[in-house]
Amino acid sequence: MYIFTEGEVTEPEYIDIILKNGTPAEAGRTVDHHMMNSSAKGDGRKPYRMVKDAVRTLRQAEREAEAAGLKRDKAWNWPQVWVLFDRDDHKSIPEAMRVAEKEGIRTAYSHPCFELWRLLHYTNYTSTFGGVCDDAAARLRSRAGFDETYGRGARTVSGQQAKHVRNDQVLSKDKQRYLDAKKYAQQINSRHSSTNPNDWDPYTDVWRFVEDGLLLSGY
Repeated sequence: MYIFTEGEVTEPEYIDIILKNGTPAEAGRTVDHHMMNSSAKGDGRKPYRMVKDAVRTLRQAEREAEAAGLKRDKAWNWPQVWVLFDRDDHKSIPEAMRVAEKEGIRTAYSHPCFELWRLLHYTNYTSTFGGVCDDAAARLRSRAGFDETYGRGARTVSGQQAKHVRNDQVLSKDKQRYLDAKKYAQQINSRHSSTNPNDWDPYTDVWRFVEDGLLLSGY
């Protein structure tokens, strides 16, 4: 599995945490993942550019899979390429999604940003953010107990510090935090009737990446 992320810190740390602590949906099926744009800067982390890079990656991976004797319609481990990106102020979201769908690239999209998905691990939030990620990030930092995940006695967490994901922000012994976050996400997503993803405020389908991409049932 090959992964491109818009964020340099948050998404890779989240992925690392849930892969280490998640439950495989089927025993014996685990994902060998590759972070493909770890050193990318600027345009290399914008949705459309990532999707175009992902297409090249997928074609190469498919050639290698065929050479190894895998069958596209039969192998559970046929290569996948995922791109995780946010609405933010990007102008190319609809085009990026159109190309991704056409070329077989899987996407996980959050509006206004990935912090919404993190917030849903704390509470059911249904109101619009007006497309402002800072609002979502501030609401996340204000959740009870969030500060303490950065150390005993912590009282305030800066926006930069909050980009780093901590285990206690997403994990629970009974996996209920993930199940609740998924349920809340599905509820807010179902309210959107527009075909333009720029209008889906709020929206996140990161749970699809967790289950369809990383092959986890929860964490």
